[in-house]
Amino acid sequence: MQKPKILVAGATGYLGHYVVQEFKKRNYWVRVLLRKAQQKERFKDIDVDEFYVGEVTKPETLMDVAKDIDWVFTSIGITRQKDGLTYMDVDYQGNLNLLQEALKAKVSRFQYISAIHADKMREVKILDAKEKFVDELKASAIDYSVIRPNGFFSDMLDFMKMAKGGRVYLFGDGMYKLNPIHGADLADFCVSALENRVQEVEVGGPDILTQKEIGILALEAMAKPIKITLLPDGLRKCVIWALRTFTNPKIYGPYEFFLSATAQDHVATTHGNYHLKDFFSEEAKKLSDA
Repeated sequence: MQKPKILVAGATGYLGHYVVQEFKKRNYWVRVLLRKAQQKERFKDIDVDEFYVGEVTKPETLMDVAKDIDWVFTSIGITRQKDGLTYMDVDYQGNLNLLQEALKAKVSRFQYISAIHADKMREVKILDAKEKFVDELKASAIDYSVIRPNGFFSDMLDFMKMAKGGRVYLFGDGMYKLNPIHGADLADFCVSALENRVQEVEVGGPDILTQKEIGILALEAMAKPIKITLLPDGLRKCVIWALRTFTNPKIYGPYEFFLSATAQDHVATTHGNYHLKDFFSEEAKKLSDA
């Protein structure tokens, strides 16, 4: 029996590249959506079957992007609003444009990557845009899959940057828990979820850690004394208020997300074999050489 054909959107991002690798490892035929033709260079190590150049924010460039495709994977989204584009332009409308092409081509399954607890934190602009698209996806006549991952290992590099300076700063008591996940582990989970028609799930890595424990791991990786400064949570709230009051969403969006996310537990179903301690050890070597 022939395997489904896959379209991967967001392939140049941290997760997307791993997803392309995972699909190819499982012998799927894969079409990769790129914004620019020169981005093909990023896939020299992967035997991608076909590239399609188009921009999700420009629906006229997506004509037949999903033609002959069975399953669509998308992790399209932006962290910072730039080039005149907002979260609603990309995370919502961009993915909606892709969904409309998928519906036109009669794609059978569509998987979207949101974020852990995004459905419960819609006051945060970036998460609201993501979940507005989830609403559209669920209302569409397509077999959908929504994955809400915990923080990526790459997101934890902020701890490493602080550790390089010799001190980690945390809000509150540093005891909120999370289980960040490596891109390779998440890619494995996503592909399996598509294969098994998993509709909606939150997922994280194998290690559940407090923010303070992550700070300690970062400092140890950088061979620094354990110095952690706990800042009052009231300061975090004041910063969010000030950003929302005196700046615009293009500026405060990423900070609003980060500051809101650090004020609660983010623990999801554990999955994978990659450990944050090992990731920090590898990154410490890069930072030390930089």
